[in-house]
Amino acid sequence: MSTDRIPVMIPWLGEEEAAAASEAVLSGWVAQGPRVAAFEKAFAERVGAEHAVAVSSCTTALHLSLVALGLGAGDEVVVPSLSFIATANAVRYVGAEPVFADVDPATGNLTPADVDAVRTPRTKAVLAVHQGGVPADVHALRAACADWDLPLVEDAACAIGSTVGGKPVGHGALLAAWSFHPRKLVTTGEGGMVTTDDAEWAARLRRLREHGMNASAAERHASDRPVLESYLEVGFNYRMTDVQAAIGLVQLGKLDTMIARRRELAARYAQLLHDVPGLTPVSDPPHGQSNFQSYWVLLAEDFPVGRDDLLAALAAAGVSARRGIMAAHLEPAYADHPRAPLPVTERLTRDSLILPLFHTMTEAQQDRVVAVLREQAGG
Repeated sequence: MSTDRIPVMIPWLGEEEAAAASEAVLSGWVAQGPRVAAFEKAFAERVGAEHAVAVSSCTTALHLSLVALGLGAGDEVVVPSLSFIATANAVRYVGAEPVFADVDPATGNLTPADVDAVRTPRTKAVLAVHQGGVPADVHALRAACADWDLPLVEDAACAIGSTVGGKPVGHGALLAAWSFHPRKLVTTGEGGMVTTDDAEWAARLRRLREHGMNASAAERHASDRPVLESYLEVGFNYRMTDVQAAIGLVQLGKLDTMIARRRELAARYAQLLHDVPGLTPVSDPPHGQSNFQSYWVLLAEDFPVGRDDLLAALAAAGVSARRGIMAAHLEPAYADHPRAPLPVTERLTRDSLILPLFHTMTEAQQDRVVAVLREQAGG
């Protein structure tokens, strides 16, 4: 057996991205500028949104989305605990309180029933996550939120290219936040995006990302007369660079190929694992298709070894896997935060793990991963 380590993820970057970044550097315009605008336009078209606003990370995209909604002290926002901690943290950034809801055991996503179980008269918004690229049933969530007169923000960090009802995740979203971290399908190293169909929100988000300024550097540079900018409100420095955007434009052009390959690998995992006892692999939900940004398996409660021991066995065989999606309420930062019981969340975070999946993964590498799982399952 090969001793080469199999990583959990490798970004698909190459000469084309390097050339695009070099061109941006040599152009003399490396800060937020024309390439950011081009990336925003292409991204909005890809997800079926009217507007896209590039920012420095998905965390800042979430923060600005909540600022746009006017949330603050005394407000509650329903969020899944089963998510990267940034989802809950963004609520605290605006002075509001995250209220942790449980999730659907098959998808790891919020459902209307999960939200309804914890919403109160102080609930002012719902923040749903398309976990690991598995799309949440946003049609059901949007309908429920409309009945409750609550705005729905979508944390689509992992979900570029996933679909709901045949439409891209992000299509019709009030506000959706996206990530370009290297673990995501489309990466710019770091970076994020907010998408919306509301022109006024988009204009305000563009101001907020640049210190509340009413005229961007690109607009001032393009003018043939001096532009004296004003700062209309307290804003932030959440800008994306043109170097990042240049890489993002190349990455976006590869997206269909990436998704097709990841879905092919996910289907092969499912085929190889179908007869391994005690393992339930992630799969497409009835309402949509996943980009399989993460491929996780859930261990039965009577699986012969615990999740952490299985991770250790995989590591000993040269396979880099990861624990499943974290639960924010179990972290020290939220240790004293009040919450309702979250049995599904705690089961999923305790007994799941993420397997390697990346564009250039070979069948031989997949076979090595599955061999370890089969051995540890007693098969």
